[in-house]
Amino acid sequence: MERALIRQRRTMSREKLIHTRYGVELVRRLAAEGDRIFTVDRARGLAPGVRLSEGYLCQALHHLTKSGWLVRLRKGLYAISSSVSGVAPVHEFEIAMALLDPAAVSHWSALHYHGLTEQVPRKVFVLTTTETSVPRARVAKASTAENGYPIGATVYQFIQVKPERFFGTQRVWVGEARVTITDPERTLLDGLSMPQYCGDFAEVLHAFGVRGANLDVERIIEYALKLDAATAKRLGWVLESQDVEPIRLERLAALPIKGYRKLDPTGQCKGPCNRRWMIQENLPGKVRL
Repeated sequence: MERALIRQRRTMSREKLIHTRYGVELVRRLAAEGDRIFTVDRARGLAPGVRLSEGYLCQALHHLTKSGWLVRLRKGLYAISSSVSGVAPVHEFEIAMALLDPAAVSHWSALHYHGLTEQVPRKVFVLTTTETSVPRARVAKASTAENGYPIGATVYQFIQVKPERFFGTQRVWVGEARVTITDPERTLLDGLSMPQYCGDFAEVLHAFGVRGANLDVERIIEYALKLDAATAKRLGWVLESQDVEPIRLERLAALPIKGYRKLDPTGQCKGPCNRRWMIQENLPGKVRL
């Protein structure tokens, strides 16, 4: 019985070695084809060319992931590891695009990309829609969507909005890939509505100051009018503080809203109330942009 078990283990080890070797050839073929991120179906199509049988494909992918050749992104989706020589590393923004559709790099990540903050976010923030199924971490019950989705050392934070609010994006080159990212004006608005995903509200106000004269006032107003009234009122308050001409802000001022809203939506309900903007100025001290 013991000898039979030893023979079985040796056979399994040989099979693992053989199919891992074929798997490495598959990785090289994928890299040559430019498929640094690929699906299982794509790998299945190339497998016969490297003598890897379909029956062993999933095992090979598993062994390649365990040995550091591949990184599992989500079910059925893999990326070639940055440790593989001769293959350009896959940028974290490129991975974000592969995880979801639609998707746009947003919030704190977009602030940093546009040079509006010197702080480096610890997560990659990704805007998507409420109709999109976002991947969840395969960990204990304590894990929630707020904790993000970890891939290696990077954590992806997904923020879902209604489909009609997924706008204000642009396509840019990052490394060897084109990715979608929220433009500066949309990024600043996202900071006004969800500052917790942009550092904090003080960081958002600082970003407005950095953008300064480069801010497209008409564009950001048009964007705000497509979002919620509270965000539009906060924008009006900020632009007025930046000495934008009052006549350009009239559409924001005329927007109806029920009751006062906090300037910092994450702050406490205290501070003077600005009747023009129906905003409670809940910031410590005198605010200067």
